[in-house]
Amino acid sequence: MEQKKPLVPRKYLFTFILITSLFALWGFANDITNPMVAAFQTVMELSATKASMVQFAFYGGYATMAVPAALFIRKYSYKSGILLGLALYAIGAFLFIPAASLQSFAFFCGSLYILTFGLAFLETTANPFILSLGDKETSTRRLNMAQAFNPMGSLCGMSVASLIVLPQLISDKRDAAGQIIFFGLSEAEKADIRVHDLAVIRNPYVAIGLVVLCVFIIIALTKMPKTESEEKKAQGLTHTTRQTLGNLWHNVVYREGVVAQVFYVAAQIMTWTFIIQYADNLGINKATAQMYNIAAMSMFLCSRFISTLLMKYFNSRLLLAVFGVGAGLCTLGAISIVGMVGLYCLCGISFFMSLMFPTIYGIALENVDSQDTTLGAAFLVMAIVGGALMPPLQGMIIDQQTVFGHPAVNASFVLPLLCFVIVTAYGYRSYKRITP
Repeated sequence: MEQKKPLVPRKYLFTFILITSLFALWGFANDITNPMVAAFQTVMELSATKASMVQFAFYGGYATMAVPAALFIRKYSYKSGILLGLALYAIGAFLFIPAASLQSFAFFCGSLYILTFGLAFLETTANPFILSLGDKETSTRRLNMAQAFNPMGSLCGMSVASLIVLPQLISDKRDAAGQIIFFGLSEAEKADIRVHDLAVIRNPYVAIGLVVLCVFIIIALTKMPKTESEEKKAQGLTHTTRQTLGNLWHNVVYREGVVAQVFYVAAQIMTWTFIIQYADNLGINKATAQMYNIAAMSMFLCSRFISTLLMKYFNSRLLLAVFGVGAGLCTLGAISIVGMVGLYCLCGISFFMSLMFPTIYGIALENVDSQDTTLGAAFLVMAIVGGALMPPLQGMIIDQQTVFGHPAVNASFVLPLLCFVIVTAYGYRSYKRITP
């Protein structure tokens, strides 16, 4: 009788736990940042389009640094990439101190840009490293399990935003009619409030910067196992960068996976970023609206464990297609229904998004040579640029107030809907390729 392969072999268990902690760290950064779009929009008196430049800076850092990170890792090691990523993460977080002092929105965006240089290194390193810690047959399930700790970090970030940051923002106080008081104040009063509120926004980033430094020290003192690609490099058996790029380009499943990942990340960021604006259109303040974001992330987390279990019994490609259909139906509800039911549909999208990122990632890299995995992972991380490009487009739609008589914030979710169509098509096409 064939012995069942373990999800994580015992010899890799400590390394798996340590690297999995990084998923929570970048989850925290991702999801404390999403509500900051709405916070900056009010306190800095910005349009939704300009405020969404927070996301452009945040996810633009991924696009800029993913490939350089992969080349760095190919030359040195996974451990070196992790340490450099943690260092950049901490530097970007600490730059929030001068950004708040100068009250500069551009400086805040620049700080996030540098912070995400670090996240690009971590994601480019951690995802393929997790895939390598065990048998190839269990790699996608293993990555889904590790990725389950990403929404745990996200929930912590959302909770800090909801329970600590947003309730302390004086700029978001409203009158009995639900209107924001801040906009009617004098410039001197606004200046005092701005000093207070930007300090409130700054503090959690400084705190997470200190946590990241502690993790840096722990990993620096820990010996990491060599992966198959690192062993081949030591033997002088590595592919050239040109060979790797050629191999990746001719791998259709990988190539289409990068495209699908661009649109998935765009859908995820738009869905989570504009929940607050969607709720605001229903007269719900930011702190309360963020609770719906937390509910969405809780569904996302629960579904991540459920989908990981389902992968024991169902093909991951088929599950990706089915969950894509579910996400599309919920998005249609958010677009067409004006009211609390539409908001519930918007939250429900997160249940179906849960397996998408790691599953697309795993499917795309499944038949990629181990020597090409690092650069292949970089382009899949670089695909996070979708989160930089699409939110400003959605912000432009929201700024129109109404579209053909329908609330613009509802209509704007046609963009995530199109993204889910592409993700569903990728799941279905990749499933058909392995089905006789």
